Amino acid sequence: MSSFMPLWRTRLVLLVILLLLFGLGYRLIYLQLSEQAFLKNQGDLRMVRTETDPAHRGMILDRNGEPLAVSTPVESIWINPSFFPELSNEQVTALSALLDLREPALRKKLSASKGRKFVYLKRQLPPEQAQKVLELGLKGLYSKREYKRFYPAGEVAAHVIGFTNTDDEGQEGVELAFNDWLKGSSGERKVIKDLQGRVIRHIKQVSESEDGKDLVLSIDLRLQYLAYKALKESVIKHRAESGSAVVVDVNTGEVLAMVNQPSYNPNDRSRLKVSDLRNRAITDTFEPGSTIKAFTIATALESGRYAASTKVNTSPGYIRVGRKTIRDHSNYGKLDLTGIIKKSSNVGTTKLAQNLGSDLIWLTLFKAGFGQAPGTGFPGEGNGMLPMQRKFRPIELATLSYGYGLSATPLQLAGAYTAFGNNGERPELTLMSRSEVSKIEGIRSESVMSERVASQVLLMLETVTEKGGTATRAAVPYYRVGGKTGTVHKVGQGGYQDDAYIAYFAGIAPISKPRYSVVVTINGPSGDRYYGGEVAAPVFSGIISAAMRLNNIPPDSFDGLK
Repeated sequence: MSSFMPLWRTRLVLLVILLLLFGLGYRLIYLQLSEQAFLKNQGDLRMVRTETDPAHRGMILDRNGEPLAVSTPVESIWINPSFFPELSNEQVTALSALLDLREPALRKKLSASKGRKFVYLKRQLPPEQAQKVLELGLKGLYSKREYKRFYPAGEVAAHVIGFTNTDDEGQEGVELAFNDWLKGSSGERKVIKDLQGRVIRHIKQVSESEDGKDLVLSIDLRLQYLAYKALKESVIKHRAESGSAVVVDVNTGEVLAMVNQPSYNPNDRSRLKVSDLRNRAITDTFEPGSTIKAFTIATALESGRYAASTKVNTSPGYIRVGRKTIRDHSNYGKLDLTGIIKKSSNVGTTKLAQNLGSDLIWLTLFKAGFGQAPGTGFPGEGNGMLPMQRKFRPIELATLSYGYGLSATPLQLAGAYTAFGNNGERPELTLMSRSEVSKIEGIRSESVMSERVASQVLLMLETVTEKGGTATRAAVPYYRVGGKTGTVHKVGQGGYQDDAYIAYFAGIAPISKPRYSVVVTINGPSGDRYYGGEVAAPVFSGIISAAMRLNNIPPDSFDGLK
C-alpha cells in the first residue's frame, strides 16, 4: 500500500480548510461590521457602570448663622461577595474591631451575603477609620463616599431640627418638612470597572450633582439653650411627666425658641424612645384653662358693653349653672375686669359670658387662631379644637369662657397671645427667618381685637404678676411683664382626674414695648405644687430674664431699685 495520500483526498482536505478559514474570516468581518454595536453594548454591560455622585445636603442655621445641622464626609465599607475571601479567625477579629461590629454579627452578615454582588458591611465611618479597614488588604472590600448629618446643639434643638437616616433623607422635624429643599440632587458618572468591581477608568460625567440649599430658621440658638435649661430644671424639680416652652416674636410671628422635655440626642439614637421624638409644643393639644380668660375679657371690652372699670359681683364665690356649681378660690366680692383677670375669677368670666353670648366669644377665639393649624409646615402640626355649635348649652358657654371645652397646642396659645403685644394683630407664625423681602412686603396677620382693647388687656395681664396676682413668680426684676396662669385637670379614661394636672403660663414681655410671647406647659407635676403660678410661671421668668440680657433690652421698671 502506498504511504502517500491520494491527490484527490489532499485537495479535498485543503478545500475544507480553506472553506473553514473563509467562514471564520467572514464571521469576524460580519461581527466587526454588523454586530459592532451589539458587542460594544455587551461589553459595556459587563464593564461600564453608572455611579452616583452624592449631593451635599444643605446646612440648617439659626437666625444668627449658627449651625444647627451640618453634613460631614464619611466612608461606607462594602464588599463584592463574589471576590471576598473566606476569612481566618484572626482576620474576622481584626475586621470586626475596625468596623465596631461584634464578631457574630459580622460572620452572620458575611454568611448571608453569598451570591450577591454588593453588600454594606458598615455605613458612615470616619474617613480615617475606613482607611484602616482598607489597609487590611482584603480582596473584594471597598469604600464609598457618603455624608453624615451632625447636630451641634444636640438634644437642645432636637425636636425642631429632627434628623436624617443613613441615606441622608429627612425623618423628623425640619429635616423632614424641608427635605426637598435641603437634599439637592445627585450627579452621575460613567466608569469602567474590572471584574472585582474596582473602578479602573473614569469615562465621562453624565450629570453634575447639585448641592442642597441652606435653610435659615427663626430660632435663636442662644435663647433656645436658656429656655431648654429653664424648662428641664422645672420638669426635674417638680417630677413632671413632660414639659414644653415656646417663645414667639410678637411683631413678626417668628418662633425664637421651642423646647421640650423629655428630649433625645440626634447624634446618638441607640437608646432612643419613640415617645421622645414627639415635638409636644407643636403636636400635643390640651385644654388651655384660665389662659383663655384674657380673650373673654377682650371680647367684653370689644363689645362696648363693658369698660375696664366695670364692676361684676362674684359673691358669694360660686355660681350655679344648670346642675353644675362653678367656684372661685375665694369670695372676691365685686371685681372690675382687671380684678377678674388678676384673681382669675371663674365666676366673673362666667357672668360675662352669660351676658355676651357664645357667638362673640367664639369669634374672638377663632380670630386668635384656635381650632386652626398654625401653618408652619412642621410635620404633625396640631389643629387643636374649637367647638363649632349653633347653640352652646349654658354650662358649655360658661366653661368655654375660662378655657374648658376647647384645646390648643403650646404654639397655638403663644401665637394667640401675640395679639395682646402687637396692637391686636396676630402675625402668621413661622419657623423660618423672615427674609428682607417679607419685611418689605409686610407680614400677613389676622386682626383679633382693636389696638385699644389689646392695650387695655395687656395692662390687666401685668397685674397678674404683681402683688396680689396669681403669678408673682413670673415677675422679672427691672422689667414689666404680664401674663395669665392656667391649671387644668388631666383627662383620663373615666373623665377628669382629681389628682393629675397640667400647669401653664402664657405671658408677654416687656409690657412697655412688647417683643416676646411665651407659653410654658408643665404636664403632670408631682407633689403639693401643681398650679401654673407655682410651676410654670418661674420658667417664664427665667426665659424672659435671659432674653432681655441677650438682646440688651433696657429695663422699663425700676421697682427693683427701691
